[in-house]
Amino acid sequence: MKNDFFRIGERQTTIKREILAGFTTFVTMVYVLAVQPAAICGFGPEAGITDINGVFISKSALMVMTALISGLVTIFMGLYANLPLALSCGMGTNFMLGAMINSGEVSFGWVMALLLCSGILFVLITVLGVRKVVVEMLPKNLKIATATAVGFFIAYLGLKNTGLASFESGLALGDFSSRSVQLALITMAIIAALSAFKVRGAILIGIVAGTIIGIPMGITVLPQSVVAAPKMSEMGNLFFSYDFKSILANIPSALVWIFVLFVGDFFATFSALTAVSVQTGWVDEDGNLPHIEKPFLVDAVGTLAGSATGCTTVTTYIESTIGVDAGGRTGISAITTGILFLICIMFSPLFLMIPSCVTGVALIFVGFSILSSFTSIDFSDFTNYFGPVVLIIFTAFTGDIAASTSLGILADVFIKLVSGKGKEVHPFMYILCIPLILYFLV
Repeated sequence: MKNDFFRIGERQTTIKREILAGFTTFVTMVYVLAVQPAAICGFGPEAGITDINGVFISKSALMVMTALISGLVTIFMGLYANLPLALSCGMGTNFMLGAMINSGEVSFGWVMALLLCSGILFVLITVLGVRKVVVEMLPKNLKIATATAVGFFIAYLGLKNTGLASFESGLALGDFSSRSVQLALITMAIIAALSAFKVRGAILIGIVAGTIIGIPMGITVLPQSVVAAPKMSEMGNLFFSYDFKSILANIPSALVWIFVLFVGDFFATFSALTAVSVQTGWVDEDGNLPHIEKPFLVDAVGTLAGSATGCTTVTTYIESTIGVDAGGRTGISAITTGILFLICIMFSPLFLMIPSCVTGVALIFVGFSILSSFTSIDFSDFTNYFGPVVLIIFTAFTGDIAASTSLGILADVFIKLVSGKGKEVHPFMYILCIPLILYFLV
């Protein structure tokens, strides 16, 4: 029955190999449990943050819920799509949204409501079969620029929160005499060395090493216990915490953010699926993954479930390709990864003891990995790279993802119109420009 359901024989694999592949994927992405609470609540020693609506968001509750949703949605991927893909809170959007919550610009409920709308849009596009339209609508350079801009943004946050750089009076180096900065440098050196030798799980190993080294340095505070049951009183604020009132108060801004969140989630999934398809050779004669609507639907449902439980965009992790490289070919690999995430729920004290200067370094390396996409931008034609470069530069120097994305798209459409290449612009791009312009005017 297992062979028939998961098609083990057909995909020329074994249960043992699938379990090992699932474990490999888990090791490469479990760092999300240490980073996600800091992304939303900030890098300080506080147990959580109170948003502008007076809602207290606990770090421990966020860690537990991230493990729970990551585990359940990844298991769903294994059972429904029978693919070796793992999902969790995507790096990038979590820090963008978390920074806005920490600055007092928006409420936690505003973020969750936007994610709900983004998830609904993703589900509709998947069910209605208009995925191809979305893929063709955005020019390749703009897709790459969106990811690159996020890479700059989260690398900036990592440098800022580790103290390695100071941005208070212009760009400057941090205080290297500080022990937390020194620990960040040590952690960075460890992850860099491991990455140079292509060690799997380099970020996780670096986080563990940095946390241990931080004990004698007086930075890592050991928890009273290794295991702790989730506190339901703290988790209550995460469930269905939607603030639709704030969205209705500024609809143009909300529409831009829904678009930004949807595009990030959609193309992260598309990239991961494309990479896995190439690795496994499962593509059809048109170069597409058969039954691709299944993993897309799982991803969309994951974002919906995440918004209802306080988790930012739940997306397919590109780290899944490492598990595929280890031999993963079926849903058993994903189920293994999901079960390991669920086991982590009881070990929240271990993840919460990690110093912020250590998690900040992990963030820098995640930013580095995203920035690598910059080399894929085509600079042969000014009209093709003007808009994308505007998007990247404004993000890097302002940190405003929504405004920068809007400017980048408007700049791309404008330059093609004035240069006589208006026919190259997809019709839906002209429609999209309407709410983007209103975003700046309203």
